[in-house]
Amino acid sequence: MVKTVVIQAHGGPEVLEIEDRPVGEPGKGEIRIRHEACGLNFIDVYQRDGLYPMTLPHALGMEAAGVVEAVGEGVSHLKPGDRAAYAAQPPGSYAQARVMPAAQVCPLPEGIAFETGAAMMLKGLTVEYLFHRTVPLKAGDTVLFHAAAGGVGLIACQWARSEGIRLIGTAGSAEKCALAKEHGAEECINYRDADWPKTVRDLTDGRGVDVVMDSVGAATFAGSIDCLRPVGMLISFGNASGKVPPVEPGLLASKGSLQFTRPTLFTHIAEHARCQEMARHLFDKVLSGAVKIRIDQRFPLDQVAEAHRTLEARKTTGSTILQP
Repeated sequence: MVKTVVIQAHGGPEVLEIEDRPVGEPGKGEIRIRHEACGLNFIDVYQRDGLYPMTLPHALGMEAAGVVEAVGEGVSHLKPGDRAAYAAQPPGSYAQARVMPAAQVCPLPEGIAFETGAAMMLKGLTVEYLFHRTVPLKAGDTVLFHAAAGGVGLIACQWARSEGIRLIGTAGSAEKCALAKEHGAEECINYRDADWPKTVRDLTDGRGVDVVMDSVGAATFAGSIDCLRPVGMLISFGNASGKVPPVEPGLLASKGSLQFTRPTLFTHIAEHARCQEMARHLFDKVLSGAVKIRIDQRFPLDQVAEAHRTLEARKTTGSTILQP
């Protein structure tokens, strides 16, 4: 039996429960992994509160790192005793151990600690697809990145710097702005105090940015549109402030033939070979020192509700992990 966080109903952090559940043996294409650390992400909140509905009851959590205990038939890229990490469907990483599909579980290099692996897979793979698989970006391009001091944001700041891409960030306090700049943002705007679309225009000599990467959603969408150059791309990849309202295509035309996309990580990593390739790219960035994973919050698994409250209150910076 292992401790596993589950929800019986959608709602606030109070619906999070810890159950003792059997683990079982892996079937065809599966592994059993014992977790050393589990990652916390906003998608977990969306699944808990029902923005992304799930069949209930259901376990929560999308990323973790640990040691493979057993492998099922047909699994060749992992073996018992291997260190591994993942960001993957279905949810269930908030647990001491689990049986899960093997395809998106990645061998974790010896030079990367379990906590780092658990803190970086979903966020780091998200940055990988944002910068390399959504729209062509090259050195000298300019990106506006919202929530630049968060877990995804701090990785993005460093990633952009390593690729010669100019990143302008936004964050909700002077302290968070300083943190983003420390990690590679050329500029960071406190969106609570500033007319940030105008500031972005001023920082780009009136041209606008090539790409906006926005995980905030409703609160930043309209302003993001106003920050883009003609034929620029708005990538909406999260809804931390609520759902983006319906978009009138004519608005994109009138603002300069703008492009708009709403990708998900799980589309990009659905294919085993592509997932492993993306993970190796991420691991190389971390092992080279170009990207350092900052873990600013740690919670025991039995304090998972408090971890969710802290995340939703925007009191976190960098990554947050749960300790199983």
